[in-house]
Amino acid sequence: MTYRKPVGYFVHHQGRGHAERSAAIANALIGQRPVTLFCARDDIFPELDERIALKRVPSLFEPIGDEVPALANVPMPDTVHCAPLGWHGITQAVGTITDWFNKNGPALFITDVSAELAQLARIASVPHVCVLQHGNRNDAGHMAAYQGAVGLIAPYHEALEQDDRPAWMRAKTHYAPGIGGAIGEYTSRDLARQRLGLEPDEGIVLVIAGGGGEGTPNTPLTLGARAEPDTRWITIGKVRSEWHETAPGNLEHRGWVDNPQDWIAAADRVVSSCGNTTVQMVCSIGRPWLVVPEWRYFDEQVRKAEALEREGLAAVLGDWPSDKAGWERAWAACEALSPEQQASIVESNAAQATADWIDRLVATLWQESADIRPPLEVVA
Repeated sequence: MTYRKPVGYFVHHQGRGHAERSAAIANALIGQRPVTLFCARDDIFPELDERIALKRVPSLFEPIGDEVPALANVPMPDTVHCAPLGWHGITQAVGTITDWFNKNGPALFITDVSAELAQLARIASVPHVCVLQHGNRNDAGHMAAYQGAVGLIAPYHEALEQDDRPAWMRAKTHYAPGIGGAIGEYTSRDLARQRLGLEPDEGIVLVIAGGGGEGTPNTPLTLGARAEPDTRWITIGKVRSEWHETAPGNLEHRGWVDNPQDWIAAADRVVSSCGNTTVQMVCSIGRPWLVVPEWRYFDEQVRKAEALEREGLAAVLGDWPSDKAGWERAWAACEALSPEQQASIVESNAAQATADWIDRLVATLWQESADIRPPLEVVA
């Protein structure tokens, strides 16, 4: 039987985008070689192939209570972003991963995302691939991770690449537009409304609040909904209430849903931030789309929103409209958007194409053959 060296995959647990795209890649890759996922949570993944191993590791940024306060102010070097001293949880997580390195001799370690663990893999002599995100990431920590990587995976279309990404990075980047977004599984507006019990002829604005932040503020939504009393405004996801807002009757909150693609298909217009999965789903379906980026480290969503606006895929605001006129200007900017242009930046086979790219990369790096055996196999 041919032995295929395994792939490890670290999954950040903020929001759902990391888990969704890692699951898509792992499910596509598992038929070609063993895959082990490492994540601080095991309840954020869509369905995983039963052959995929999932190992829980302590969070790299959430304290567990035994941290040493005296070490909290020790300065961090420029080459890391989150590496506090005296955190036993981080020590445990690193120990779990490096023990797996030692016992399994992996072909590759994918980080989605952690500049620190990418550098750890390089130090441990394990080739690594970084999942690339938008943002101001020209700092020493990110660049050390990218320079040390044998490849990069960009979960977006090449047209959305930032202008400041150097040529050497682009040369080793695999672009995976549509990955993690269940592209190609969407239905028509009429059928979506039937599924959801919505009237076929009513106007609907959908507000998508993701899971990675503090929640979309409710107050500006009350202003937008009140300006359109004949239109039904529906939110999905986490909404943050403020004590002074007065909600109109045409604004309703559905909370977290498992079928956001149906809600997008049912909507006439969409308002959202620009997390990876949201971008893939909205562009796949194609709708007048207003983006208000959420705060993220390194201005991730700000830089992504700039790219979406540059390519004519979304109307972008730096902050929420604060009155009726602000909403009217925002909707007017959405009128020029083209569903066909939006659909052009996603692909339905991104997960399998990425799995194939990973497998080819590994085979090239290791010059794999049926004769290769695990490096730690003991011969008595």
